[in-house]
Amino acid sequence: MKTVPILTLTQAAALVRDGDTLLQGGFGMTGNPVHLMHALAELGTKNLTFIGNNTGETGLGGGRLLRNGQLKKLIGSFFTSNPDAVKAAQSGQVEYELLPQGTLAEAIRAGGAGIGGFYTPTSAGTPLAQGREIKVIDGVEHVFIKSIRGNVAFIRAWRADTAGNLQYRMTENNFNKAMATAANLVIAEVEEIVPVGQIAPECVHTPGCFVDYLVQATLKPEDLGMSASVSSSKKVDEVRMNMARRALAELKKGDVVNLGIGIPTLVADLITDEQGIMLHTENGMLGVGPVPADGGGAMDYPVNAGKIPVTALKGSSYFDSADSFAMIRGGHIDVAIMGGLEVDEAANLANWAVPGKPLLGVGGAMDLAKGAKRLIITMTHTNPDGSSKIVPQCTLPLTATGVVDLVITDLAVFAYPDGQLTLVELMPGATLKDVKTKTSANFLMSERVKE
Repeated sequence: MKTVPILTLTQAAALVRDGDTLLQGGFGMTGNPVHLMHALAELGTKNLTFIGNNTGETGLGGGRLLRNGQLKKLIGSFFTSNPDAVKAAQSGQVEYELLPQGTLAEAIRAGGAGIGGFYTPTSAGTPLAQGREIKVIDGVEHVFIKSIRGNVAFIRAWRADTAGNLQYRMTENNFNKAMATAANLVIAEVEEIVPVGQIAPECVHTPGCFVDYLVQATLKPEDLGMSASVSSSKKVDEVRMNMARRALAELKKGDVVNLGIGIPTLVADLITDEQGIMLHTENGMLGVGPVPADGGGAMDYPVNAGKIPVTALKGSSYFDSADSFAMIRGGHIDVAIMGGLEVDEAANLANWAVPGKPLLGVGGAMDLAKGAKRLIITMTHTNPDGSSKIVPQCTLPLTATGVVDLVITDLAVFAYPDGQLTLVELMPGATLKDVKTKTSANFLMSERVKE
């Protein structure tokens, strides 16, 4: 059995050279090799291409390298979680490439598996597909994505043995497992290193053959950024709760459901054990429970896709980001409930690019919109200026085409029977006049809706 060398943080960081492509595991600051990143920041290594779901937070993880001017290019799915990354991209300080989160995960997995690239329906018909090869497979547009590899990967695991076998904890697996396969040199930062044999074979998530060096570093709450803790108290207005309740009414026992951020997250607070609904989160968990009652953070609990600590229900499971998006694209998510900025007469959705803002954060929205068996959109009926969000044709950058099944707003519920936008229900307190006045799209009315 081989023995993997154990390095100091400084020794490990020194293995990264100017101009390298660096893969960095983690989802936000969870499962993030933050100590390795901070050691690299101390050395001043520059002109790095950074690949990760997001660029840490302000002054944390990749955010510290960004602040130091060490990064020349960012490749990821959600840069907007770090304001410094937004400023750097807008100013031209760094180049950037935005990929849907599932596409990013699969590109890294393909790189680790020696596959040159792959075709995916995710992002077809959207701005992220521009300039890429498009191929129609079984009547569906697919976008070609080249695989991703790096010179060096920094990953984080909870436990390692001296042979380099790694075990991840809760939702700390995320991008780490795939990144461990996709770099020429892999350095694992771990909480503890144990003698070989102390990790049972069935508990090894990354085999030691992928790992070149180990570094021991102890995680502290301040390393976790926004996921360090959560407040269990929140005030939600009744209008939004009505939308959440109406969305819940569409779910049935046994459904596997993914909830987007915003109004959809309120549905989680309404689900009871008796309903038997399993919540999925794209960063690698099935069986998401409510937020911890004790206000605890990611030191003790998993996190959801909003990077908020949650609890795990009985029967829950953890997995990496690539497997999570295989569930999504493979049709194993029964319902996705997402927020929206615009929905149109053709069931097209726009929900990831805010008017006047940079196109820097798509996350898993495109994968979910294409992959879920049923897509429900919850959103306010109008924008702050009074303009309609249900429009004849989307003008904002598209998330996906022809995917919306149901729209729930504060005024009404719309569906698409026979492919036609149809008003099927009025929400509490709303009138048909309200809906007609505030909807710019043309729509039919079901027999249930009365004047």
